[in-house]
Amino acid sequence: MLNDLTDAERKALAQCRHAVLGADRPLRLDCGVDLGPYRVAYQTYGELNADRSNAVLICHALTGDQFVADRNPVTGKPGWWESIVGPGKILDPARYFIICTNVLGGCLGTTGPLDTDPKAGQPWNLRFPVVTIGDMVRAQVALIDHLGIPDLFCVIGGSMGGMQVLEWTASHPKRVFSAVPIACAARHSAQNIAFHEVGRQAIMADPEWKGGDYRLHQTMPSRGLAVARMTAHITYLSEQALQRKFGRALQDRNALGFGFDADFQVESYLRYQGSTFVDRFDANSYLYITRAMDYFDLAGAHGGVLANAFKGSATRFCLMSFTSDWLFPTRESRAVVHALNAAAANVSFVEVDSDKGHDAFLLDEPEMFRTLSGFLKGAASVRGLGGLS
Repeated sequence: MLNDLTDAERKALAQCRHAVLGADRPLRLDCGVDLGPYRVAYQTYGELNADRSNAVLICHALTGDQFVADRNPVTGKPGWWESIVGPGKILDPARYFIICTNVLGGCLGTTGPLDTDPKAGQPWNLRFPVVTIGDMVRAQVALIDHLGIPDLFCVIGGSMGGMQVLEWTASHPKRVFSAVPIACAARHSAQNIAFHEVGRQAIMADPEWKGGDYRLHQTMPSRGLAVARMTAHITYLSEQALQRKFGRALQDRNALGFGFDADFQVESYLRYQGSTFVDRFDANSYLYITRAMDYFDLAGAHGGVLANAFKGSATRFCLMSFTSDWLFPTRESRAVVHALNAAAANVSFVEVDSDKGHDAFLLDEPEMFRTLSGFLKGAASVRGLGGLS
């Protein structure tokens, strides 16, 4: 299988761990396809304690990856959550055994459309089966089983990562002691589906997309993928953040150019975001992962009643949202909190006052740090993890 990988995947795999799973027991996907064998790429930090009770699973967002706390071998950039994960930080490898996987359908080592269909002998591309958040979590469960971990002290993630956290607690409640879903929702809204569709259409309208077979034609739908990223990136920010950072400032000029170059700094910023994204992400993976988010509907999977997803749950929950997040507004988190209350679950909730928008969970937010630190210390005490109070 390694010979079928892109240079980016091969480089990533050389610097992270991976497990090949499902050879004897394929993964049954929600679309009805049995997938196996499949590969899960992951990173770990710290050591598992003697009774295997200190494992923390971090679930990444749409364009994230497994390199949560170390340098990404493809981009060369620091880990995407180094503000939280690392020595002396909230998730300290000296205390916890921290795991982060690349999601199913991804493009940094875990099986996805880039891989070869063993039956056809060529890349899956758009013939790869459509995956869901539930499928991603089942692949993670198989990895946790492979690692010999009976249950997780905590599952944590923001945005799409938060969706995975909710899926874990609904589908595998006895294996999750505590859960921290951040800036997420129990289902994707019509507005969010609409933004994803704009991005997908931008990719598929690129003449270099070739019906998803661009690599066979030695092309890349770079322009379409860049526009998809630019569109999505706007939703991760807030009007206040954009105004504070850019306003109407011009880019490398003193007057309007009266043309269609990047006159404004905000235009240049978005173009940069788009151009750098195509160097680290696969266009087909973008289609698959956005579709997985669109399909997520926890209430729909439980008779239309969200509280049913958490019935009898013993998991300790801490939910967080941000005041300026209009992609996953606070009302979405409150709906989950109300469902948890209806199910008599143990839940706390904090709305963090921030003007940084949806991406605030990735940034320096002291109130989020304090809340997370306090919650984990309390949960660790109840769990009986020594030295964590």
